[in-house]
Order: sequence, then structure tokens, then C-alpha cells
Amino acid sequence: MEPQLLYSVTDSVATVVIRHPEKRNAMTAAMWRSLPPLLQGLAGDPAVRALVLTGEGGTFCAGADISTLRGSPEEAQRLAVEAEEALAAFPKPTLAAVRGHCVGGGAQLAAACDLRFAEEGALFGVTPAKLGIVYPASSTRRLVSLVGPATAKYLLFSGELIDAERALRTGLADEVLPEGELGKRVAEFTRVLASRSQLTQAAAKEFANGRTDRDAHWAARARESGDTAEGVAAFLERRQPRFGWSVPTSG
Repeated sequence: MEPQLLYSVTDSVATVVIRHPEKRNAMTAAMWRSLPPLLQGLAGDPAVRALVLTGEGGTFCAGADISTLRGSPEEAQRLAVEAEEALAAFPKPTLAAVRGHCVGGGAQLAAACDLRFAEEGALFGVTPAKLGIVYPASSTRRLVSLVGPATAKYLLFSGELIDAERALRTGLADEVLPEGELGKRVAEFTRVLASRSQLTQAAAKEFANGRTDRDAHWAARARESGDTAEGVAAFLERRQPRFGWSVPTSG
């Protein structure tokens, strides 16, 4: 079975599935390369309002396929960082649905998502110290922003795995679900995301990610869009709002 990234779009939610079951969904060089253009296409699809990243079967992603590191570790890391940054830059809400191992490059991808929901029994780890790899500065900063410097150092220095409950306590996971309930909860929550204002979500994502120079830009988009008036009217009329603004397909 060829390692690959699969995707589908249902009810305004794109689902990207990491598929490499022979190696617990480890990412090959080809898979890393294919993620940025796949995300670009989904970002430009007006039918897509949110994105879920998950792994096939009972594992999220065991990291990079170690065999790809034998040739050029620097090239392998570059591909991983490019994929991670493309995911972090996706202009609509993203959610990692984690079962089983979420380790190494898999943890990089999960951290690049806006939210992470995990099933009980999931294991998280950041493991470059086991291989003598220097973890990229951008990935380190993203990890620190999620879990704080102490937990980031614990993970990076030791390469030890932590369970879902500890991931929840430290901020690496946002929700932990009982076995068998992750899919239902993710579907339920992404329906909520798809029903909300894309204008609010896009501005909030930029601001939460540290952008500080776009207040005037988003204020202008809010005035032009009519989303605020629609939201208030829908609330007063006790109906679902019909927000009109969408993420520009040009990015």
C-alpha cells in the first residue's frame, strides 16, 4: 500500500488522512512534499470552511520515515518544516484528530494545527534528541507557545512520550475523548466551526498567531462584509446567521 495523503470534503469540512500503515503513518519525503500544494488547493476551495488532519486507523503519525534521514537529514527537515509552516498558515480553522502515537514529525503537524483533540490512549512525543537532530527554531517556538518553556524543554531534552491526559494539562491537547468517541466529537465540533463567521475566525487566527499590524485591515473587512449586522439580526430574530464573508481564494 503506497504511502500517501488522502483527502475528502464533506459538509464544508476537509479531512486530510495520513496513510502509511506499514510504518504507523510515518511521513515519507513524498508525503511531506505533497502536503503544501494539497493545503493550497483546499484553502482556495470556497466550499471548505475547516480542516481536520488525522491518521489512518489507530495511529496519528509516528513522525518522519527514518529511512528518509539516511540520505540528507537537512533536506528531510526542510521538507518537514515547509509542510508544518503550510499547515500553520492555512487560513481557515484546523484541527488535529489524534489517536495512538503522535510523535516527532507527527507532533510537529499536530502543533501546527489550531486545535488538537485526542482519544484516550494517545501518546505525544517530540523526539529529535533520540536521533541527534537539532529541532528547528520555528518548530521550537511553536511548541513553546503551546505548552510553555518548561514542558517544551522536558519534551525536547528527553524525547519521552506523554499521555493524553498530560498533554491536556500542558496545553498540547485541547480535548481528550473516551475511546470510540473522537470521530463523533470532531464531526460535531467542526460543524460548529463551519457555521461561524469566517471573518471572525480569520482575524482571530492572525491575531492569535502574533500578527499586530492588521487591525485597520480587519476593521475595514468587517465594515464591508455586513457580517456583524447579519449576526446581530440573526440573534435578535432567533435564527441561524447567514454570514457572507469568505476567505479570499487568492490568499
